[in-house]
Amino acid sequence: MSRTRRRPVRVDKGKWFREPIAPGLTKELHLHPEQSLQAVLWDMDGTLVDSEKTWAEVQIRFLAELGVTWTEQDCLTLIGSDLRDAVEVWMARVPAGVITADELAEQMFGRVVDELRKEVSFQPGAVELLQALRKEDIPCALVSASYRVMIDAVLGHLPPDPFDVIVAGDEVTHGKPHPEPYLTAARKLGVDPARCVVIEDSNTGTESGTAAGAYVVAVPQWVTIPDAPRRLVARSLEPLTPEALRDLLR
Repeated sequence: MSRTRRRPVRVDKGKWFREPIAPGLTKELHLHPEQSLQAVLWDMDGTLVDSEKTWAEVQIRFLAELGVTWTEQDCLTLIGSDLRDAVEVWMARVPAGVITADELAEQMFGRVVDELRKEVSFQPGAVELLQALRKEDIPCALVSASYRVMIDAVLGHLPPDPFDVIVAGDEVTHGKPHPEPYLTAARKLGVDPARCVVIEDSNTGTESGTAAGAYVVAVPQWVTIPDAPRRLVARSLEPLTPEALRDLLR
C-alpha cells in the first residue's frame, strides 16, 4: 500500500498558549449559546501526535519476541482500537502458554510509554491549531483510546494544562467506536455534542464522534476514511483555523 505522509513537527516546552482566566470568569461567559462552536474534542494517537509509528514498531518487535510474525498491515487493522480489543487480537496469534493477556497488555503498553517519554513528534498544524483555539478561549478536550499513563507521557512534552478535559481509554466503559468517550468529554465540558468538532485520524474514532452527534474532521494518516454527512476529510490540520471550524457548524 502506498502512502504519502507529512513529516511531523516537534515542539519545545515553554509557557502555555494563553493567559490564565481571571478569577470569577466562568465557563458560561465563553460558551454563550449563540456560539456555533462550543468545543473541540481531540483524538491523540495519530491526530495530535505521530504515535502510530511508535505503536507499530513496538508491536512488531515485541510480538516477534513472543514467536508471532506481525506486520505493518496487521498494525493498520488496530489503529484507533481500544487496548482491550487489541489485546484480544494479539492473544489470538500468540502461542498458548507463552504469556497471559494481562502480561501482554502491561508489557506492550509499558514499552510504548517508555518510547513516548523519550520523544514525541506532533502532527503538522496540530499545535498551531490548539494554540489558536486556546487563544480564543474555545474549550478543548483530549479523548483518547490510550490509557492515562500514556496520555501523561505525551502531554509531558507540552506546557502545562493544554486541555480543559481529558478522557482516557481506561476511564470509560465502552471505548471507540462507541460514542461514550466523546459524550463523556462533552458532558464534562458542559457543551452540546452537536455543537462540537471532533478531530480524528481513524475510522473507529470517526465513528465514535459521529455516533456522539459531533461534526468530525478526519485527517487520516494510515487508513482511508470515506466522506459522509457532517464530516470533513482533510489532508492536514495545517490549513485549519478556529474560524474554519466555526464555519463547519454554520
